[in-house]
Amino acid sequence: MEHHYMKLAIDMAKNTKGQTSPNPSVGCVIVKNNQITGVGAHLKAGEAHAERQALEMAKEKASGATMFVTLEPCSHYGRTPPCADAVIEAGISKVFIASTDPNPQVAGKGIEKLEKAGIEVDTGLMKEEADEINREFFHFISTGKPFVTLKTACSIDGKIATSTGESKWITGEEARKDGYRLRHEHDAILCGVGTVIEDNPSLTARLEDGGNNPVRIVLDTRLRMPLDSNLITDKLAETWIITTSLAEKEKINELEKHGVYVLQLESSHISIDQLLSVLGDKQITSLLVEGGGKVNDSFLRTGQFQRVVKYMAPLIIGGEKSKSSFSGEGIPLLKDTPHLKLHSMEPIGSDTKFVFYKREDN
Repeated sequence: MEHHYMKLAIDMAKNTKGQTSPNPSVGCVIVKNNQITGVGAHLKAGEAHAERQALEMAKEKASGATMFVTLEPCSHYGRTPPCADAVIEAGISKVFIASTDPNPQVAGKGIEKLEKAGIEVDTGLMKEEADEINREFFHFISTGKPFVTLKTACSIDGKIATSTGESKWITGEEARKDGYRLRHEHDAILCGVGTVIEDNPSLTARLEDGGNNPVRIVLDTRLRMPLDSNLITDKLAETWIITTSLAEKEKINELEKHGVYVLQLESSHISIDQLLSVLGDKQITSLLVEGGGKVNDSFLRTGQFQRVVKYMAPLIIGGEKSKSSFSGEGIPLLKDTPHLKLHSMEPIGSDTKFVFYKREDN
């Protein structure tokens, strides 16, 4: 039954993915005498944490009960008071914790506080499943940079467009909807200005039941961004443009008048490493890259990515001039290529979705 209750907590945390940033997604279940007396999930940064929601539901039934929580209860004052204190005050007798918190402000201190209060603590129950929910948060906390996902939709031979530039649509509707869910789950989505000029995308989640639209980020070395592009005119989400010292001040002022945030780097080119550091400073914890072949190549060659999501259509396009999901310079030597590990593979409509993680020994 312990796995049953923790799975319930994990499922609740999964359903909040994309709406709690920069906080992690957390679920909590309180059980007494084999009956669930309280449940909770953290819904949004600044609002009550999962443990406090569950305790509020359980009320006096929390005394002597067992708590199942997907992430170590916090022990510090942030936007809300420490959850570890609330657990102690409620009289919880035992706590099962799936994931420990890498945040230096917590990092075992929550567990220590509970144990000092005489509460029995068991860690690691369904840890792998719980860790998966907060991969992005854990990476951000440990590096200060966003977790980067490279997303591509292509044919079997890796093409994202024909030699004439036709790309709509290589994959089917089901795969595109799954891609919208990915957007919803990320803080920001990134492409190059070439994609904006050619496709005029909106880069929004477009889920049937609403959803979170990520911050839209465009790499634009010389500020070629058209003022009539959807990213500027639709006002559906924030748009940030990353540019360089080559950009003219007049164009920057013009874009800012249209409500666009322009971030000018003090160099003639955009360094991916510097870009990610800047985004991390601005609390972007996860970044979805939906760029063309050259943008993908920039992240590939610098090794600055953690996951690849590939939607593969059962098509063969061929042709030297057909656009590939990765182009640019590429990596000259096989020994220098990043090695990936297949995490999952599933059919989506007539297409197949592959999820790869970069191996930690790269």
